[in-house]
Amino acid sequence: MLDTLRKLLAPLGPIYGAAAELRNILFDKGILASTKASIPVVSIGNITAGGSGKTPLVDLVVKQYLSMGIIPAVISRGYKRSTSGVQMVSDGNTMLLQGHQAGDETWMLARMNPKAIVVVAEKRVEGAGFITRQFAASPPGVIILDDAFQHRQIERDLDILVVNAAAPLLDERMLPAGNLREPLHNMSRADLAVVTKISSRHDGTRHIRHLQHLGIPVITTRLKPGTPVRIGADGSLCMKENPLAGKVYALAGIAHPEHFIETLREAGLEPVGSLCTGDHESFGARELSALALKAKKESAAVVMTEKDYSRMYNDPAFQRLAAGCRCYYLPVSVEITSGGSLLQKNLEQVLRQ
Repeated sequence: MLDTLRKLLAPLGPIYGAAAELRNILFDKGILASTKASIPVVSIGNITAGGSGKTPLVDLVVKQYLSMGIIPAVISRGYKRSTSGVQMVSDGNTMLLQGHQAGDETWMLARMNPKAIVVVAEKRVEGAGFITRQFAASPPGVIILDDAFQHRQIERDLDILVVNAAAPLLDERMLPAGNLREPLHNMSRADLAVVTKISSRHDGTRHIRHLQHLGIPVITTRLKPGTPVRIGADGSLCMKENPLAGKVYALAGIAHPEHFIETLREAGLEPVGSLCTGDHESFGARELSALALKAKKESAAVVMTEKDYSRMYNDPAFQRLAAGCRCYYLPVSVEITSGGSLLQKNLEQVLRQ
């Protein structure tokens, strides 16, 4: 159905691309203005819609700054959140919003990095102004813009482009027929490119060569699965749990759920079925109830992404699923496979600007 819809919308691709090109020209010529923040800014974003592995990379950069003794402030759009405007998710001490209020990815970042400041704002420049005012007495050392490659209203000291090694980037078409947010040549705006999701099946060679041809330094990473975390009947976490093994059903509301299923296999698990929906999309109560029955009948566990847990942990339908069968989320982290010192050097350089 999606393929049919994209074929019907294909004639709109050139119009979308032309509009994106015009907007970039206006920024390049200074007709549209970019605001300079008083705090150094790192942008992490992509040129395609969804599924690039951007959130784990944002988490990695946050952790690297924290390891340097630098408090970062993350500004995210908070996709599909129930709130609007500028909202504080975490002040670096206390979580102030729930998952549905902050957006799943943003809430997850705040939960995984309790010492980081995390803010949601549709307009990143307004978020930066809010942080500057709110923390005037003790400002963060750096602002990290989440998913902001196209958000040129705010200047950045380091522009990191995220590229998925498993995606057909160089053959992509413009939205809405494909996944490109702007024409490919605009990748040259990036100061660094991080090719993510490197695996035995997808080594990213073609993408890397193209990026190097554009003169962009390249870092490569892979997703590293962690130990599955047991989820209790009330959505809380059971940290002391025997290791998970054997049959599992995958539960994923993400772009490219097949990559999650592949990661489950890499973690030594045996996926026997799945319940998947679109990126950030919710699951119906009947779907979850049927999944719990299947899993219980086959003595299998249900394993979801950490992002889905962040969105669903306080949903009564999900809590009934967790009460009806063994339920876990699989944490993943980014492992740098090449260019680690290059990334560290650039992150440090931002602080000196």
